[in-house]
Amino acid sequence: MSGPVIAAIFGLIRVEHILVVVALVLGLVGGFYFAKSRHVVKPGSESDAVRHILLPFTGTEISRRAVDAALRLARAEGATLMPAYLAAVPKTLPLECPIPNEAAQAMAMLEAIEQRAGAKGVPVDARIERGRTYRHALARLLAEEDFDRVVVSAGATGTQGLSGDDLVWLLQRAPAEVMILRPGPDDHRMVVPLGANGGAKPVNGNGAVA
Repeated sequence: MSGPVIAAIFGLIRVEHILVVVALVLGLVGGFYFAKSRHVVKPGSESDAVRHILLPFTGTEISRRAVDAALRLARAEGATLMPAYLAAVPKTLPLECPIPNEAAQAMAMLEAIEQRAGAKGVPVDARIERGRTYRHALARLLAEEDFDRVVVSAGATGTQGLSGDDLVWLLQRAPAEVMILRPGPDDHRMVVPLGANGGAKPVNGNGAVA
């Protein structure tokens, strides 16, 4: 076999090797981008779904309108309701000290909300958050928990609860959509602890069951 023929054969082999390498590289790159494209999140996909709806409150009652609005949203969106009792611990006490009376009050309220949620088929993941003030407790809650929406009732907890300034602060700081509900002036229906006024039932301004 002559020298030029052998050189041509080796040349073809080298070209074939180069093409194989190029094909492998293109295959790897194409596979990478294909795999990446499968993980691209499109609008309306699972990442946009609402998973947790935060319902912060204080005291021994909460507006039934706010609770029911949060439950309707949770049920429609397949989300979990996250009721959060805000406890104010005096500065004279350590922040993490036992607060049995407050804890008992919180558990009674959370149980009442959970019972109402259970009747509507909505899962619940309850919380108790401490702070030096209600706003401090709310700030700790925002920093520690993951949620997609906040529902809070204006005036639901009386003058000792979240103030108007607290609600403005919440609108500015919450890393999620915030819905503030103000019940009508004649809407005094409340969710109260089990056993109070016959259980977790709405009550009117005179304390009677509505």
